Amino acid sequence: MSHEITNTSFLASKSSGKVSAILIQPEEAKALLVFAHGAGAGMKQKFNEAIAHRLAEHGIATFRYQFPYMEQGSKRPDSKPVIYATVRSAVEIAVKMGKDLPLFAGGKSLGGRMTSNAAAEEPLTGVRGIVFFGFPLHPPGKPSIERAEHLAKVTVPMLFLQGTRDEFAEMKLLKPVVKKLGKLATLCIIEGADHSFHVLKSSRRNDEEVIDDILRRTSTWMSVLSHH
Repeated sequence: MSHEITNTSFLASKSSGKVSAILIQPEEAKALLVFAHGAGAGMKQKFNEAIAHRLAEHGIATFRYQFPYMEQGSKRPDSKPVIYATVRSAVEIAVKMGKDLPLFAGGKSLGGRMTSNAAAEEPLTGVRGIVFFGFPLHPPGKPSIERAEHLAKVTVPMLFLQGTRDEFAEMKLLKPVVKKLGKLATLCIIEGADHSFHVLKSSRRNDEEVIDDILRRTSTWMSVLSHH
């Protein structure tokens, strides 16, 4: 399937200036995912690139974007107001660029969590669901569920793609969190995967197969919501 790649930029927030973005649009796109990167690596990180290109093979367009701190080469994430404003700006631009495609948002680790935080504060216009590629429930070795408290205020369906070896989300804590969210939340457990969705050789699967698994589940979930 051929797809078009557009490099662009947009105003993230009034105070932080413009940030880069990449739209990958397959010919027969059936949905568009607004995709935010994790805390330590930008939108061109290998995992983010792989997810975007492979989603295109499933007929899902992606709008990947940078947070201002990453655009400026800083390691320190922006303040929450700036991050939330950037999420909203990205969604607004994606709506225009994606025309009438069913819209979803989310991202890797911090990117997914900041998307849901923004949506908890005020629903993201046009977004039908939020996808978490590894929800960072707590810092490694510091189990807690405070970071999940805002999820109760999210009004759209949520998909949690989570590895059983993820140090940022102990499964025994995450499962009750997702269960409490009821019908709006779906937990897809990726056996043997860590926070970056790497698997051990002993798992008899490789990282490519894990990404295939993640994308099949994401595509199926989006298809159901796109037809509602």
